[in-house]
Amino acid sequence: MMKYLDHLEEIIITFLIAAATMIIAVAVGHRYLSGLPIPGLQDWLLSINMSWAQELCIYMFVWMAKFGAAYGVRSGIHVGVDVLVTRLPDSWRKVTVVLAIFGGALFTGMIGSLGAKFVWENGMHYAVFNKLGMDVAELIEGPITPDLEWPTWIVYCAVPLGSFLMCFRFLQVGLAFLRTGELPHHDHAHVEGIEEIGTLDSTEALEEYEQHKFNHKEAKGGVK
Repeated sequence: MMKYLDHLEEIIITFLIAAATMIIAVAVGHRYLSGLPIPGLQDWLLSINMSWAQELCIYMFVWMAKFGAAYGVRSGIHVGVDVLVTRLPDSWRKVTVVLAIFGGALFTGMIGSLGAKFVWENGMHYAVFNKLGMDVAELIEGPITPDLEWPTWIVYCAVPLGSFLMCFRFLQVGLAFLRTGELPHHDHAHVEGIEEIGTLDSTEALEEYEQHKFNHKEAKGGVK
């Protein structure tokens, strides 16, 4: 279970990016081909409604941003100014880092709670009670999106879900820091899936060149 939870953000973001890319490509192709005066094809394309594509992609990017923020906490890629913290004594530096981490957890937990309350009151309570067969006569169904006509509370779920996941990641990072004294650090030069190859310094590279520079001439009959 933790194996998938540790990569939850990557799974969600990868799916959303791939889906949004495909939808945008189809929508652009549909718009371009619809303008071509090709009998039959133009009429058929104009009969297909793709007005929802832009709205759906906007929602996808909102969800990507929220879960990407959680990924940033876990991997340590969020921008931070630590000029003062690095100059503090070790004991004070540790206390400052812990306070900052758990302050982030508190803030994201509050945003998640307020977001959940907003989503519940924005129509989720109506959907849940209606699904359970309870009386919903005095409840407000809630607004829907313009093009997709989805309940807006589904879209707004990105706020509590993303914020609670950020809160969880802050707590993970904080507990790991208390145990090991290390924070996650993102190497911008590292690319996932590519093996790291040891690099030669300038002296080793020159020696390697001097050793093999005549090999191609020897293969053709020696140096002339």
